[in-house]
Amino acid sequence: MGEYVLEMNNISKFFPGVKALDGVTLKVRRGSVHALMGENGAGKSTLMKCLFGIYHEDGGEIILDGKKQTINNSKMALELGVSMIHQELHPISFRPVMENIWLGRFPMIGGIAVDHKKMYQMTKDLFAKIDLDINPAVLAGTLSASQLQLVEIAKAVSYDSKIIIMDEPTSSLTDNEVSHLFKIIEQLKSEGRAIIYISHKMEEILKISDEVTIMRDGTYVGTWPASELTTDLIISRMVGRDMTNRFPPKNYETSTETIMEVRNLTASNPRSFKDVTFDLHKGEILGLGGLVGAQRTELVEAIFGLRGIASGTITINGKPYKAKNVADAKKHKIGLLTEERRATGIFGVLSITDNTIIASESQFASGGVLDNKKRRSIAQEENKRLNTKTPNMEALIQNLSGGNQQKVLLARWLLTTPDILILDEPTRGIDVGAKYEIYTIMQSLAAEGKAIIMISSEMPELLGMSDRVMVMSDGHMAGILEKEEADQVEVMRLATAYL
Repeated sequence: MGEYVLEMNNISKFFPGVKALDGVTLKVRRGSVHALMGENGAGKSTLMKCLFGIYHEDGGEIILDGKKQTINNSKMALELGVSMIHQELHPISFRPVMENIWLGRFPMIGGIAVDHKKMYQMTKDLFAKIDLDINPAVLAGTLSASQLQLVEIAKAVSYDSKIIIMDEPTSSLTDNEVSHLFKIIEQLKSEGRAIIYISHKMEEILKISDEVTIMRDGTYVGTWPASELTTDLIISRMVGRDMTNRFPPKNYETSTETIMEVRNLTASNPRSFKDVTFDLHKGEILGLGGLVGAQRTELVEAIFGLRGIASGTITINGKPYKAKNVADAKKHKIGLLTEERRATGIFGVLSITDNTIIASESQFASGGVLDNKKRRSIAQEENKRLNTKTPNMEALIQNLSGGNQQKVLLARWLLTTPDILILDEPTRGIDVGAKYEIYTIMQSLAAEGKAIIMISSEMPELLGMSDRVMVMSDGHMAGILEKEEADQVEVMRLATAYL
C-alpha cells in the first residue's frame, strides 16, 4: 500500500450541548480500503461530513496529498478529489439516470444547450467501465433500490476522485450485486484510489478491508490491519466491552396457542405471493426468511392492509379478518415496523414526541384539542422504557442514530397496544450494540405474549432470534422450520425451492 493520501488529525466537532468528535484521527493510504467502524452515534458520519465539507471541524487539521486543506463545502471537496456515496439515496426521480449522474456538470453545445447525445455516451462509457447494465435514458424513479445504489456508486467513480467514501453501500444490494461492487472496489484500488468504507456487516469488513479504524462515543479507539482482527475483537473494541453472545438468552416458554391463521392467501398482483398458509402463535417470534424478491414484505404489507388480496382467508383469535387499510389493521391490534425507516417510517422534520405519538393521537385529544403535556409525558415514558438515547423529546428524530430511530418507531407501535407486531428488517443499518438492545426488547414483548413476525435477510439474526422460521421462495411458502431443525443449509434449500 502507498503513502497516506489523507490525514485527519485531532478532529473535533461541537454541536449545541454535544461534543460529537473529540480529537479523532484517521489516516488513509493510497490504493487501499480503509474501514471506519463504530456503533451508531460513534461519530463516523460526522467525521466524513467534515471531510466532505458538509460540516466544518472546530479543531484539528485535514491533509490531502501532503497539503493542509480547509474544505468549506461539498463542491470544494469534489474539486480536491473527495467524493461520497451517502447511506440515504435522494435521486431526482422524474429525471433520467444520466442527468442524475452529471447534474451540475452537463456537457454543453456552445455553452447554451445541453448535449444530451454526448451525455448519453458518457454515461454508457462510465457504465461499461464498471460493467453496469442500466439504460442511461430511463427515469431514476423506475429503478429498484439496489440499481439506484449502483448508479450512485457509478456517479462517485465519475468524479475521478482520489478518495471515495462509501457509507453502507451494500445495504440495498443482493449477494450478486455485492460481489460486483467488490470487483469495482478492487479495480479502483488498482488505479491507486482510496476507499473509506463504512459498514456494520462484519463479514464484508474482514473480506474487503486493508485497515480498520474504530471509533467510540466520538473518540478514536485505534487503527489495525484487517488481517489482525476478528469479528469478536472488532465488536469488543466498538462497544468497549466483550459481547460473547450476539443474542440474549431466552428465559420464557413460547405458547402453542394460535393467534392468527393465514390460509391460501394470494395477492391481487399476479406477480406477487401465491397460496400462502401459516399459523402464528402467541408469544412467538416467527422468522420470515427468503431471498430478495421472495415477496416477504409484500405478504406482511397485505396482512397490514397496504396491498390487495385476491383470495384466501385470515382469522385473528378465531374471527375473520380482512384489512382494507391501515386503520383496520390497527383496530385488530396489528402493528408494522417498515423496512425503510427513513423512507416509510420516521417523519424526519418532526420531533421525537410527534413521531412516537402519531399512530395513537386520538388517545391524547379532548374536544378536538391535543393534550401536549400528556403527549410528551407518555412519549417520554415509552422511550425511557426502551432506553432510547435522546437529548430531549422535542429534538428532531432525523438527528438520532439509526438504532434510536428504530426504538422510537417501536415505541410508536407499542402505544397502540398491538397483539401482533410485524418487524420488517428491524436491525438493518444499526450497530451490534443497538441490535442487542432491539433483540432484548423483542424477547420481552414475546414474553408478554405478543406475537412477532420478523423479516430478516441476515442469516445469524434469522436463526438466532426465531422460534420458528418460515421460508418464502418466489412468492410461495416453501416451508416452516422448527428452531432445532433450522440451519443455514436448510433455509437456503427452501429459499431456492421455487426458483
